[in-house]
Amino acid sequence: MPASPRSWLNSTGRFRAIDRLRKRRREIPGEHDIAEETPEIENYDVVDDRLRLIFTCCHPALNPDAQVAMTLREICGLTTEQVAAAFLTTAPTLAQRIVRAKTKIRDARIPYEVPARADLPERLASVLHVVYLVFNQGYFTRADLATEAIRLGRLLVDLMPEPEATGLLGLMLLHDGRRATRTNTAGELIPLEEQDRSRWNREQIEEGVALVERALASRGFGPYTLQAAIAALHAEASTSAATDWAQIVGLYDVLLRAEPSPVIELNRAAAVAMRDGPEHGLALIDAILARGELQEYHLAHAARADLFRRLGRKAEATAAYKRALELTIEEPERRLLERRLRECA
Repeated sequence: MPASPRSWLNSTGRFRAIDRLRKRRREIPGEHDIAEETPEIENYDVVDDRLRLIFTCCHPALNPDAQVAMTLREICGLTTEQVAAAFLTTAPTLAQRIVRAKTKIRDARIPYEVPARADLPERLASVLHVVYLVFNQGYFTRADLATEAIRLGRLLVDLMPEPEATGLLGLMLLHDGRRATRTNTAGELIPLEEQDRSRWNREQIEEGVALVERALASRGFGPYTLQAAIAALHAEASTSAATDWAQIVGLYDVLLRAEPSPVIELNRAAAVAMRDGPEHGLALIDAILARGELQEYHLAHAARADLFRRLGRKAEATAAYKRALELTIEEPERRLLERRLRECA
């Protein structure tokens, strides 16, 4: 069985077609149009089959969220539930979004064709989003997806060495460098502050840091590079206590201005709790929830529970952990929350 059956089938079919064209060219003297077609197939800029399909699906005529959702579902093999979780929505809502995108493709007669080299830049943001979400999905439960996302990230940097493509690759390498320490033998998630940093992949982390520095030096960077800079500060700290939390909060401030998001606000609140104390972080999380945002996001309740636990407020921590468990899908996270619940008893 090939390591990537889908890519193998695509490549096999393509090369079979090329062989057939060459055979026809030899058998039919004077048919020069076939000779001109073959090099175009072989030398197209996007040399990887899956990356070519991702660029093809990220058509600018579609809503950006629809582009990404459809590509994750149809090309990257994620389930509707997984894609819905990535967008913080329900599976039925996500399914309708994909149906509407397909209907628009049909009604507007949008051609299914690989974009020309000049058309790639306008699709890059959606393609980066796809790769980012594939990595996130693979980060907890499927190492093969995380590895595939990094492979696609490297291809993107080779094809289009834009600052954000470089920053995204650095971000993925920095997070993936901690993969060996993210779960224990029982499959339970290990929080960052409890991980054995001596087991981190330092070679991978050094490569990630170098990519972040290159992207930052360009001054054309965006949210992925800022996230990577935050990840680099975590990766370079010898201990959790030695982490430069003040600088991390500052980077989150910049990130929030570049890409306002309640999830980024939540992450910033966690960093503020480490810098200023749990009560400060708790106030920020409660303000987010009071606005009606992230009520169905398990990590908001898990973060709130952790801060209650650090403050010694066990009853409130227990209630928040139970709410987080009701919303959590991934098994490694469930096991960590269950352990925290037992500790609060």
